[in-house]
Amino acid sequence: MTPRRAHHTLLLGAAICTGWAAAPDTTWAQDRATVRAARVTEPLVVDGVLDEPLYSTTTPVSAFVQAVPLEGGEPSQRTEAWVAFDDANVYVAARVHDTAPESAWIANEMRRDAAAIELNDQFGVFFDTYVDGRNGVGFFVNPLGGFTDLQITNEEDANLDWNPVTQIRTGRFAGGWTVELAIPFRSLRYRPGESQAWGIQMRRGIVRRNEWNHLTPLTSAMVGNGTRGAMRVSEYATLDGIETPPPSSLKLDVKPYGISGLRTEMTTTPQVENDGWADAGLDVKWGITENLTADLTYNTDFAQVEVDEQQANLSRFWLFFPEKRDFFLESQGIFEFGNGGRGPTSAGGGGPPGSPNVSSSGRTRGGRSANAPSLFYSRRVGLQSGSPVPILGGGRLTGKLGAFDVGAVGIRTDEATAVGVDPTTFAAVRLRRDVFSRSSIGLLAEHRSRSVVAATGSNELYGVDYNFAFMENMQVFGYWARTRTDGIDDHDQSLRTRAGWRGNTWSWSVDYVVVEDGFNPELGFVRRSDFRETNLFMRWSPRVPFVPAIRRANIAPIVTFIENDRLGYMETRNRTGRFELEFENGDWLTFIGNDAYERLADTTTISGARIPDGAYAFRNGELTYYFGSHRRLSGSVSLTRGGFYGGRVTGLSVTQGRIEVLPQLSVEPSLELNWIDLPTLQQSDGQFNQHIMRTRVTYTLSPRAFVSGLLQYNTSSNTVGANVRLRWEWAPGSELFVVYTERRDTDVLDRRSELAGRSFVVKATRLVRF
Repeated sequence: MTPRRAHHTLLLGAAICTGWAAAPDTTWAQDRATVRAARVTEPLVVDGVLDEPLYSTTTPVSAFVQAVPLEGGEPSQRTEAWVAFDDANVYVAARVHDTAPESAWIANEMRRDAAAIELNDQFGVFFDTYVDGRNGVGFFVNPLGGFTDLQITNEEDANLDWNPVTQIRTGRFAGGWTVELAIPFRSLRYRPGESQAWGIQMRRGIVRRNEWNHLTPLTSAMVGNGTRGAMRVSEYATLDGIETPPPSSLKLDVKPYGISGLRTEMTTTPQVENDGWADAGLDVKWGITENLTADLTYNTDFAQVEVDEQQANLSRFWLFFPEKRDFFLESQGIFEFGNGGRGPTSAGGGGPPGSPNVSSSGRTRGGRSANAPSLFYSRRVGLQSGSPVPILGGGRLTGKLGAFDVGAVGIRTDEATAVGVDPTTFAAVRLRRDVFSRSSIGLLAEHRSRSVVAATGSNELYGVDYNFAFMENMQVFGYWARTRTDGIDDHDQSLRTRAGWRGNTWSWSVDYVVVEDGFNPELGFVRRSDFRETNLFMRWSPRVPFVPAIRRANIAPIVTFIENDRLGYMETRNRTGRFELEFENGDWLTFIGNDAYERLADTTTISGARIPDGAYAFRNGELTYYFGSHRRLSGSVSLTRGGFYGGRVTGLSVTQGRIEVLPQLSVEPSLELNWIDLPTLQQSDGQFNQHIMRTRVTYTLSPRAFVSGLLQYNTSSNTVGANVRLRWEWAPGSELFVVYTERRDTDVLDRRSELAGRSFVVKATRLVRF
């Protein structure tokens, strides 16, 4: 068992209950908080009503500790929680007291895994079932019954696309709200053995007070803006008394699907109009052991996946689009390589929730390189230039063998003549070994049977990575990798090393990245090549006690130098200053000033403008106000103004926008307006504006059923697109999707519109468990 940090001795009211009659037993832990689970002889009715004898005959866990805003303080509201189990399920229930009226609670989202749930009032429970102090699973629920389930990998990566079979219900009582969860043992992975001792964390969020409480004492540096605390798996308490069911002879989940639809595509030759089609396929999940799982897929289909959100690009490099396909999302954390974990807050070192690490102009806003490659990028499989490529089938193996995290994936795709793709086999193997208490070393190997770059032959990658955590706040991570491609014989390596300290008052980091011009990971994503980058970051976050409305300030200088790897001259230099105010009500005010230098070796196209080679120096500033989630209208509003390659740029953006119309109905507007004036260029009168407008409307019928519509317009491509989806989990693990998508070539100002393509799809799945 991995040692955990010693905690103060706490009376947690841990419950042991055999059947309904036994008296509670309270345990005092010598080195950490300990909770004992109660065995029940009859299944609990999961209805949000805490009326079973368990809740009156066992002592609840109630000794929560405040981490934010008062580190180590008493919570402002009482929370009582129970943990129980039977032969099939683990049960967690809570009575969440709140002296404020329900109208003051922050709960405005019901849809499963919606980002807004993380910023709602909530109760959460998290398990370290492997007891390795690194990996875990979690569930958090708001008063409306909206919930998120997630996997935690290496204390950093949070995968919200893990969707196990569970039962979750909420209710009300005179002094607050209640929650009940039933989590089947089959939905969890754990070590062999009937008697188990897991890690456990519980979390209570009171958003109107910007207050976060946990079962174990956590520092405010660990918790960050509130939700990061649960990622510290090594700080979990101990859950004793769990008895897992005997291993079954067959742990098999079979999920067939059927799909049918109509499609029109006017951009292909020949054109297709109202073409009807139907298909079927199969997904299988096999629990080889309690902690090792195989996933198999045949004739894989992703027609139900929401379309990509359009992005503005004011740089000369590639844009990164996130993976959205379920098969590749589950257990994706094991394949993260050399980046120290992405974590739930990407900007690093402060900023409001969801702050991006990279601006639309390609600059880092935090303490991490904006150009470090992603060496396993699953969108390389089954997609080519944004167009789908048929997946014939494949498999994945994930889990834990002793001190090793194991991941392997193999996929075979069919030919796609429209985008010039031949049948291809993709494979990746990932091993990561736990060392010391919170550190790891690992390796990654990849293979693509047909190279995209080379006329013939395959493409391979192999590399090693490390992630060392020292004390509570120090982290050093990095990697070395090399690729092999026919016709590329040298300059085919990449490396990275980053050291950083993340404290409550002070943070700093040094990040060094090298990508040679022949480095070609065709199962990865390389935004920029042929460079050596040094990124220096520091943050000072003093409290501001003399202004009651302000919780703290952040002052952060960031310096980035990027040299050409072959020739040695400086290509990019950014000297950035960031000043932020975090208010007690959850709002943020941010100002970023930047002094930039760019050297273009050749004429380069940026935002549609062909900018001549040469050296360019310019300055710009960005002012942002983030309206916290406690408001009916939340999100960030930003104004940017400054120089841009010999001209000027003015930008106005609305991001993370959300308007709560009803608890079940929300509107999420997003806006990126960029007015770019390059008067020295005799092209289009020097105007190279780039605007993106996007709105999502979601109506949630229940936490497991919603209708969502996404409408977007991009002036760069003069396209408007609509995507409407119905998702209904009609039985545990079984779903119905109805999806309509339409793309039009249009110029809104000229009121011209021409159909480019559309589709209508109905897909149904059925989970059968053996």
